[in-house]
Amino acid sequence: MACPLSQTRTQVVFGTGDPAADLMFVGEAPGRDEDLAGEPFVGRAGKLLTQMIEEIGLHRADVYIANVLKCRPPGNRDPEALEIATCRPFLEGQIEAIDPKVVVALGNFAARLLLDTREGITRLRGREHPWGQGRVMIPTFHPSAVLRQRGEALAQMRADFVLVKRALRRLAPPASGVSPKAVEVEVSPKVVTA
Repeated sequence: MACPLSQTRTQVVFGTGDPAADLMFVGEAPGRDEDLAGEPFVGRAGKLLTQMIEEIGLHRADVYIANVLKCRPPGNRDPEALEIATCRPFLEGQIEAIDPKVVVALGNFAARLLLDTREGITRLRGREHPWGQGRVMIPTFHPSAVLRQRGEALAQMRADFVLVKRALRRLAPPASGVSPKAVEVEVSPKVVTA
């Protein structure tokens, strides 16, 4: 209720997934489908994100997914500074509670906020950024941008997910005697079906 978006939303879209996940995704803001469902990344962009997660051998239930904003901006416009500042403590609380080893920033707004930079996603993606104690941030394109651009953007996003897989292997190896969360599965050359 702390910002004007509470007046136009259908419901709060807080986050979903494994509360003890080693891998967390942070997007920008809920869209129309997410506002209606109350869950992040359920529309076309969510299908692509789910596919990319599965390509590195995980399932949606193995990760945690959240957004910078918890309410949909009208008309899916870009988040405004007041909205980001208002929601930031909620996102920081989620990250602290989940304590992931790898955080993937999906798009400009998440990457700029979490890395405290003005650089754009094109310059930030493609590498790991040390982030906190024993944790890394891997920025990549937002799935909705990839759906619009296809081609090269999709190939770059896939390459970023290979980095995610490698970081998980290094920072969150499976416990001995426990079935690994399938992080050993190789990335397959699937075609996007969104």
